[in-house]
Amino acid sequence: MRIVLLGPPGSGKGTQAALLKQRLQVPHISTGDLLRAAVKAGSPLGLKAKAAMDAGELVSDELVLGLIEERLGQPDISGGYILDGFPRNLVQAEALDQLLSRLGQPVDRALELTVDEEQIVQRLAKRAAEEGRSDDTEAVVRNRLSVYHQQTAPVTGYYGERGLLVEVNGIGDIETINQRLVDALD
Repeated sequence: MRIVLLGPPGSGKGTQAALLKQRLQVPHISTGDLLRAAVKAGSPLGLKAKAAMDAGELVSDELVLGLIEERLGQPDISGGYILDGFPRNLVQAEALDQLLSRLGQPVDRALELTVDEEQIVQRLAKRAAEEGRSDDTEAVVRNRLSVYHQQTAPVTGYYGERGLLVEVNGIGDIETINQRLVDALD
């Protein structure tokens, strides 16, 4: 099963991707993890990513797609994958589809975790307190949600038009939400 996991910041994508990875026995591909690993390894793409990050720039879509392509070329992908953190906008969604089509690994399902905005603000405030994270203040969270609605939310429509999108209620206990995701794959 090849899955794109979507949802706003604080919707539980990382938590749920880790659980789905165990249940489905497929790799969880996080673009953030790919970038950090490539930088740490000093690979050619990692060096380019590091240069962009050190300059305070966003890593280009082309570079992220290159990292995804490298990762999808590894043998553990044969049973599928869970892609988390990409695509973040329509241009990336279209480029990803082109790449996956070329590789013969198209997305089977796009799962969107839907969570009320106030619930997200509460979740991230709790995370900030527990983990001492300064990037989870209410003002920052609301800005991240605004960016999400402007740039990333349209990706759900992209997958919806292709009949691949399933909306999953992301409110409740972790295991219940995970079961909803698994049920959405059937």
